[in-house]
Amino acid sequence: MGDPVIVALDQGTTSTRAILFDTKGQALAEAGRPLRQGYPADGWVEHDADEIWNAAAAVLREAVEKSGRSADVVAIGVTNQRETVVVWDKATGRPIAPAIVWQDRRTADDCERMKKAGREERVTEITGLLLDPYFSATKIAWLLRETPGARQKAERGELLAGTMDSWVIWKLTGGKVHATDATNASRTLLFDIGRQEWSDEMLELFDVPAAMLPTVLDCAGDYGETDAGILGRPVPIRGVAGDQQAALMGQGCVRPGEMKATYGTGCFMLLNTGTKKSISRSRLLTTVAARLGGKTTYALEGSIFVAGAAIQWLGEELGLAGGPQGAEALARTAKPDHGVVLVPAFTGLGAPWWDPDARGGIFGLTRDSGRAEIAAATFDACALQTRDLIEAMRADAPHAFHDGAELRIDGGMAKSAWFSQRLADLTGLPVQRASYHETTALGAALFAGLGAGIFSSPEEAASARPDAESLTPVAAGHERETAYARWLDAVPRVRG
Repeated sequence: MGDPVIVALDQGTTSTRAILFDTKGQALAEAGRPLRQGYPADGWVEHDADEIWNAAAAVLREAVEKSGRSADVVAIGVTNQRETVVVWDKATGRPIAPAIVWQDRRTADDCERMKKAGREERVTEITGLLLDPYFSATKIAWLLRETPGARQKAERGELLAGTMDSWVIWKLTGGKVHATDATNASRTLLFDIGRQEWSDEMLELFDVPAAMLPTVLDCAGDYGETDAGILGRPVPIRGVAGDQQAALMGQGCVRPGEMKATYGTGCFMLLNTGTKKSISRSRLLTTVAARLGGKTTYALEGSIFVAGAAIQWLGEELGLAGGPQGAEALARTAKPDHGVVLVPAFTGLGAPWWDPDARGGIFGLTRDSGRAEIAAATFDACALQTRDLIEAMRADAPHAFHDGAELRIDGGMAKSAWFSQRLADLTGLPVQRASYHETTALGAALFAGLGAGIFSSPEEAASARPDAESLTPVAAGHERETAYARWLDAVPRVRG
């Protein structure tokens, strides 16, 4: 046997992938499968859980075979799209209905009724979350209510429920292990993030039988072994985390005050607040950053609904040629201090505004404004929304902000050095741009390495984070504050 190798299984919203890493965080081989999404009604988004499982098994085999290192694989780490949930029959192993995806809005009316009944404050106190269909609890309740016979079977203990990590682990272990980790549990609206256990009060509120739910384990722990038929021998599953928390680990953010932002279609930003659970006054989410050795660390999280999707809009709807690179090239020709502000509230505004009825707008147009200025304003909108989150986090967790704070970034937009510099200029924070962008999969591997005893501490695991380019703010302070003042003037104009 050679040097240890860890496999990360990354079950995402649009694909399922497996990546092999060595103990220095270097990727050795990978395989992936795209994932179909179903849209059976307005606001509904579904996945076929069996398709996810079949893809997971296939990419694990393919990646290991590509590497030629089968004998060196010591552990598997699992990371997943959070909040997406499936209910399945314990005896047959078959889902009772399609999985409901985190983006799905079918339970919006259920959440609104609970808000009007005054439930949200208590829900936030226990779970750290807001009443929103984004999270898993109302999805499970909907499946039990709308699937014939499901409620009765659940009450008899015949059904199981879980997020995609639980589903994949249950299938990998041949139905022997029904477990999740504390980060995924913290996204369900059913988990008491202070007591670190399922909340009887929330289970009653959402009418979810406790017997359906998985055992909650640390992010680095014993999740059983794979069935021998999958990889030719049993392989231990030793790490699990939701995708954004896995990326937090992959970016090495294991100390209070360290934060990362992942720029994809939207943007997810997390600030490690340490062992202190900071309930947000700014309508951010309080979530579990990690639980290791029974010790819980927390994070504040803000979600931007539209980031990279706004750059895609420039090409698809405004006809800018050349994809993101073309849009960037045009944006770089914009007149300095052009004064144009674009608020990309195409599907509402996320944190800290949480306004689903907001819609996009462009402000500050003059006769000499053109496509270049609109393109520049679109890139700036991603940075200015990030500034919103930074200001909210600074207010909610002043203990976690310190001199020398920096923002570590990954994802598609982070590949642009120009945008990364603009982000530093408009937020006023140094930006660390990761050289390797699959930080979610890397984080899952690092958690598994901790669980397998390869790393002795989170700090040692975090040392395997990718190299990063450091970008410091160069814009004048008055330029930054003028841009932010214009943004804060524009946002109320698009509110619902």
